[in-house]
Amino acid sequence: MLAILGWLLALVIGGCLVVAAWPQAFGLEQAPIVAQVVSMRVGVVGIALVLAVLLLTLVGWRRIRPFVLGVVSMLVAFSLVSFGIHAARGLDDSQRIDASEDLVVLSWNTLGDEPGAEEIARVIDETGADVVMLPETTLPLGVGVAERLRAAGTPFWVHTTDYSPSYGALNTTLLISAELGTYTTDLEVGGTRTLPTVVARPDDGEGPVLVSAHPVAPVPQQMRNWRADLEFVASLCGAGESVIMGGDFNSTLDHWASLGADGGDLGACRDTASQVGAGAVGTWPTWAPPWLGAQIDHVLATPDWEPVAARVLTGLDDVGTDHRPVVVQLRRAGEPDAGATRARAQAPARR
Repeated sequence: MLAILGWLLALVIGGCLVVAAWPQAFGLEQAPIVAQVVSMRVGVVGIALVLAVLLLTLVGWRRIRPFVLGVVSMLVAFSLVSFGIHAARGLDDSQRIDASEDLVVLSWNTLGDEPGAEEIARVIDETGADVVMLPETTLPLGVGVAERLRAAGTPFWVHTTDYSPSYGALNTTLLISAELGTYTTDLEVGGTRTLPTVVARPDDGEGPVLVSAHPVAPVPQQMRNWRADLEFVASLCGAGESVIMGGDFNSTLDHWASLGADGGDLGACRDTASQVGAGAVGTWPTWAPPWLGAQIDHVLATPDWEPVAARVLTGLDDVGTDHRPVVVQLRRAGEPDAGATRARAQAPARR
C-alpha cells in the first residue's frame, strides 16, 4: 500500500511540474495559481532545486529511496526545462539603443508618478525616446514632463486616460514626440476594465497606432478582468493596422499562448525584447535582481516594425517605482537604411 501511494504521489508531483513548466500545452496558462507560478519561472526553479536538495537528505531511508530519487529526478528535469525556456527568451541586458536612428519607444510604470517629472524627463532625454508609455502616470505629471522636454528642445504631445484623476494607479499617459505629427485619443475603441489604456491614432492616417496599455494584475479577485484585458489589448493588434504598443501588461509571454494571431505573440503584435534576445530580463519588482524578476513590462509591434535593440534599464531601481523601464529601437520593415525610418516618422509632422 505504501508503494502504491508513493507512485500515485509521484505521478501527481510529476503532473504539477509538467503544468508549471509548460501550462500552454493544457490551456492552463491563465488559470488561477498556474498564472502566478509561471510568471516567476526562475523563482520556481530555485524552489524546485531547494526541494531536491532537501529530499536528498532522505535518500538513506531505504524504504522511500526509490520515491525520493524519482521525485528528485523530476525536480531536476523540471528545473532544466523551465530555465531553458526562460533563457531562450534572452538574458542580454547590455544592448545599445541608438537614439540617432530609427524610432525609440520607452515603457515605464511609474507607480503613481513616483519618480517625478524631472527624473522621467531625464530618462526620456537620455534614451532619445520618441514614444513613451507611462502606466500609473497622471496628466499633471505628463504635462510636467512634456514642459521640461519642450524646454530642452524636444516637444511632446500628452495623452492621458483616467478612471480617477486623483488616484495615480487609475491613470495611464502616453507621450508622443511632436516630430511624429498630431495624434488623437480614440475614445470609441473601448478599454481595459480596471486600469486605463490609451489608444492614439495619427490625425493624417500615417504612422502607427500607439497604445499605452495597462491590463490589471492577475490577483484572485481580478482574474476575469485580467483575462478580458488581455483579450482587449490583443484585439488592438489586428485588422491590418500598424501598431506599436507598450506598457505594464501584468503578464508574460506564457500567458499569451492563446492570444496570438498570424505569427504574433499578442494578436498580430510581437514582443520586441524576446525577438532580440532580451525578453527574459526581469522588469518587476525592482527589489529582485533582473535575472529573477518577472517580465511583465513590454513593447510590442506589428510585423511592419522590426526591433533592432531592446534594453531593460536596471540602474533606476531606487527612484520610487517598482518597475524597470523598457527601451526598444524599432525600424520600419524593409527600410533600405536606418535613417530612413526616422525620416519617414518625421514626415507626417505637417502642421
